[in-house]
Amino acid sequence: MISKHVRTFLLPLLSIATIATLPTATLHAQRNYGVIAKWTVGGEGGWDYLAVDPAAPHLFLTHGARVEIVDTASGKVIGAITGLKGTHGVVFDDADKYGYISDGRANEVVVFDRQSFEKVGAIPAGTNPDGMVFDPFSKTVWAFNGRSMNATVIDTAAQKAIATIALPGKPEFPVSDGAGFVYVNIEDKNELVKLDVAEKKIVATWPLEGLESPTGQAIDVAGKRLFSVCDGGKMAVTDATTGKRLATPTIGDGPDAAGYDAKSKLAFSSNGDGTLTIVDAGKPGYPVLQTVKTQRGARTMAFDAANGRVYLVTADFGPAPAATAENPRPRPAVLPGSFSVLVVGTK
Repeated sequence: MISKHVRTFLLPLLSIATIATLPTATLHAQRNYGVIAKWTVGGEGGWDYLAVDPAAPHLFLTHGARVEIVDTASGKVIGAITGLKGTHGVVFDDADKYGYISDGRANEVVVFDRQSFEKVGAIPAGTNPDGMVFDPFSKTVWAFNGRSMNATVIDTAAQKAIATIALPGKPEFPVSDGAGFVYVNIEDKNELVKLDVAEKKIVATWPLEGLESPTGQAIDVAGKRLFSVCDGGKMAVTDATTGKRLATPTIGDGPDAAGYDAKSKLAFSSNGDGTLTIVDAGKPGYPVLQTVKTQRGARTMAFDAANGRVYLVTADFGPAPAATAENPRPRPAVLPGSFSVLVVGTK
């Protein structure tokens, strides 16, 4: 029988041993996330998606008629791709050579060199190319055209469009599973579409019942799960094989992007109300692990798998102008020079 004094001594040791044997994902999830840095980029104009180069510590920010490149080690702007018209998204090939920008106002996809940041080509797309994804299975870039409601498929070896696929409505953000399928949210129909990359056609359409305006999306490739963020403060978790709804966790208001951390099994939703929702996708029921206060307007994000951090972009706003019959819901003006990156990480 162990005496009281021995038990008192052993309990702290047992606690330490228990913690030491916990899975890394559990330990990571228990740490608090918060804004750990703010990098001022400056300039003027609106913004959309941002993306991390998987082969270099470079963060690409679509910013009006240009794309800013930020060094994620220092937070400093190290370059810009200019001469564009209205940028939306950036994706990268898996040869670590080229990047692709959807220039919505030019109706084209711009190709650039990832070392020099110089433009090397432009490929015609549909009307207003917006969300994009690189598919490693077929070595193609898929540009989803918001106004023409179709997808332009680009062969990255030939650097030319090889197919146009009609869609049932306005596409938003796509993801690839790297195994032959691309998935995209259809915002105005509240649907999720599955496309076969070899056949270049739709193979399934899944209604997101009870949800509105699905926009951002992330994928858990190993677990075959999709995370679609929607208006009304909801995230749809969908089985990527069957289309079955697995859960509908509550998120913040006005989301536009999502991310997934495969190491820690966490799903993220960046919300325009100034919050980042973190969902624990490693637990039954998909509970919300944390709601991080960010900044108003920070509704697009990129997850950096190299360091486990989330980057968001926003700016400071002035007062909204008076409503008119032509513009009943005017947006507040962005204060010049206030465009910034928020860095969210564990404290």
